Amino acid sequence: MPRTLQRTEFATAVEELARERHIDAEAIIKAIIEAILAAFEKDYQEKNGVFPEGDYEVIIDEKTGEAKVFVKGKKGKEEVTPPGFGRIATQVAKQVIIQKVREAEKMAVIDDYQGKIGTVVQGTVIRFDDYQKQAIIDIGRTYGFLPPSEQLKGEDYLPGVKFDFYIKEISGEGEERRIILSRATRELVEALFRREVPEIANGTVEIRAIAREPGVRTKIAVNSKRRNVDPVGACVGQKGVRVAQVINSLGGEKIDVIQYSNNPQEMIEAALLPAENLKIEIDEKEKRAKVLAPEDQLSLAIGKNGQNVRLASELTGYEIDIEEEGGRKRLKKSGESKAKESQGDGNK
Repeated sequence: MPRTLQRTEFATAVEELARERHIDAEAIIKAIIEAILAAFEKDYQEKNGVFPEGDYEVIIDEKTGEAKVFVKGKKGKEEVTPPGFGRIATQVAKQVIIQKVREAEKMAVIDDYQGKIGTVVQGTVIRFDDYQKQAIIDIGRTYGFLPPSEQLKGEDYLPGVKFDFYIKEISGEGEERRIILSRATRELVEALFRREVPEIANGTVEIRAIAREPGVRTKIAVNSKRRNVDPVGACVGQKGVRVAQVINSLGGEKIDVIQYSNNPQEMIEAALLPAENLKIEIDEKEKRAKVLAPEDQLSLAIGKNGQNVRLASELTGYEIDIEEEGGRKRLKKSGESKAKESQGDGNK
C-alpha cells in the first residue's frame, strides 16, 4: 500500500510537484533515496577506499527532508551518516527532482504526440547521425527520429533544412519512447493531399489507392462522392497549384493523379498514362492484364527502367504483360497488390 506522506513542508513540496507534473510522489521519494544511497557509496569510496559490504538504508525525515544513512547489523540499525553529508544529500535530492521533472515533461510531450500519429508535421533537421544513419529532427516541443528506412533516396538532411514529415509511430517503452518520422511512406502522400485539398479533407473526394517509389514517382487514384465534383481536378487544383504544393513538399517527386474506376480495364488504362491508344485484355479471375501498345507508345507505357508499368501494376493489383502491337513481346510485370487502399476494396 502506498505510504501517505505527513503534511510537512517537505512532503507538501513533493506532493505539489507530483500533482503539477503528473509524477507519482512515491516514485520521487524512491528515486531520491536510491540517488542518495549511490552518492553515499561514492563519497565513502573517495574518502576511504573500498566500500564495505552491508545492507544499507536511507531514511528521509518527512518533517525536515533530512536524509540519514543506516546499515543493518546484528545489533539492529546503526547510523553511518558521515559528517557534512547532509549538504551532498540535499544537492542529490535537487538533482533527482529536476531529472524527474524533465522526464515527466518529456513523457507528457510524447503522450501528446501519440494522438498526432498519422499526421504531417514540419520539422527542422538538427543533425545527422553518421553512425546510425538517422536524422534527428526538431518538430517543435520535442525531437523526432528519421531512420534510414524512412528517408528519401538522394535527399540530404543538412542541419537547418526544413521538411514535411509523417508521424509514423512511437517506438520503445517508458523513458525510451521515441517519435519515428517518415518521408518514404505512402501515407505521407495521402496526408499531404488531405492538407492541400479541402475536398479530400471533408470527404467529398477519397483516395482509393496509392503506389509509390519514394523520391521518384507516385501514382494516386481518386474518386468523387459527388457527381458535380471532378476528383482529379480537385487534387490538381487551378493551374496545378495544389499538386504542385505536394510535389514541392516531397522534394520534386513526380505525381500522377488518375481517376479511380471499378472497371479494371479503365483503371489499368488510366494507370498506364501517359501512354495512350492501348488495347487491354483482362483476366479478372487470375488478376492479369495483357496490354498491346502501339510502337510509339510502348516506351511510355513501360516507363524508364519499367517504372510506369511497375507502379501501374502496384496501383491496380494486376499482373500486367505489355507487348508491342503486332505480337513482339517487350515486358511482363508481376504486379502484387501493394497499393494502399484507403477506402475499401479497390476492385469493388
